[in-house]
Amino acid sequence: MPCPIHSQPDPFAEPRRANGILVNEFQGKAIPMILRHEELRRTAKDWQTFSSDAPMRVPIPSEEQVRSVRQLPLEVDPPLHGDYREIAEPFFNRAKLPEVIAAVEILISSLLADALQRDSIEIVREFAIPLQSRALAHLLNMPQSEAEIWINWGTHVFREGDGSSKGAALEKYMNGLFDHGEAIPSDSFFSALSRTNFQGRPLTREEMLGYGSIMFAGGRDTVINSISGVIGYLSKNPEALEFLRENPKKIINASEEFFRAISPVTHIGRVCPVKTDVHGTEVAAGELITLCFASANHDETVFENPEEVRLERKPNPHVAFGFGPHLCLGAPHARLIVRTLLKCLCEQVHRIEILTMEEKIEREESYNRTLAYEFLKVRFSRLS
Repeated sequence: MPCPIHSQPDPFAEPRRANGILVNEFQGKAIPMILRHEELRRTAKDWQTFSSDAPMRVPIPSEEQVRSVRQLPLEVDPPLHGDYREIAEPFFNRAKLPEVIAAVEILISSLLADALQRDSIEIVREFAIPLQSRALAHLLNMPQSEAEIWINWGTHVFREGDGSSKGAALEKYMNGLFDHGEAIPSDSFFSALSRTNFQGRPLTREEMLGYGSIMFAGGRDTVINSISGVIGYLSKNPEALEFLRENPKKIINASEEFFRAISPVTHIGRVCPVKTDVHGTEVAAGELITLCFASANHDETVFENPEEVRLERKPNPHVAFGFGPHLCLGAPHARLIVRTLLKCLCEQVHRIEILTMEEKIEREESYNRTLAYEFLKVRFSRLS
């Protein structure tokens, strides 16, 4: 049966139960997708067999045509990965600072107050993108004026519009930020990187661009999809909003369940350095498999009634943020946004009514998967 968030049944259920993989053709190549929760976690930790050392090829579809730099620390294996990760972690962990938490709450409360003054609001373009962009500026310690530039990038910095020209424009824009950060030192992400050493030497400009690329591209569409998915669900299930209003201590559990059910990243690639057998499918040296987080998060051997959204689900060992050494650096930021969104909705909004909508559907040769919304026009009613 369909999940209350997704209009279609779990497209991975049958192959997951049958043999644990689904072979799908991505960009003309047959690539096996790892579907089961336990096997995905085991594979995610086995970087010697399933490597991330594949610049521009870890995201699916691959991004050779839209960027020229290796995303750091995503596209590097341990032990080097840990050294690169250590450089970026302090900025990603700013999401745990009281001043950043307070700034994001003010931001979301203000966006909702504006939406409540209007007859309707389109959630993807008029709410989720501004929220993601402005919250990112707080995370990076950047002026909000920069966020106004980012708002115009759409839901994805590469995949919406002409990816090649957008990728080149992004690298030019980031080079300008690094040049400015070097000339006028500050506490911003870009200025800090321009003064950072790695293994006894300054970071190269290519390495700086690799960090900037993952910062802008890695968590943009995923956060936007999470925001619209949460609002869409609460509009269709008003009793869930009322439950959280009456039980605010359940917001943390609820946010983790939304990440599990929405699974904003369907899958991510790994390359096999040598010929590898994956459930009877031979993967040649240098070719890819993918870790299908969306399937693992609906594995019925781990999650009871996975098609149900259970706001009190516990334990909830979802893999929406990945698993192993490459656990998503942006997880604290995404969690802050969704938890704060739920808190502010409970405090300010009585009900959410969908006026018009178009679902976002990921269409592949072997599966179709509903993934949040292309657009979602709603009306918020004020809590009296």
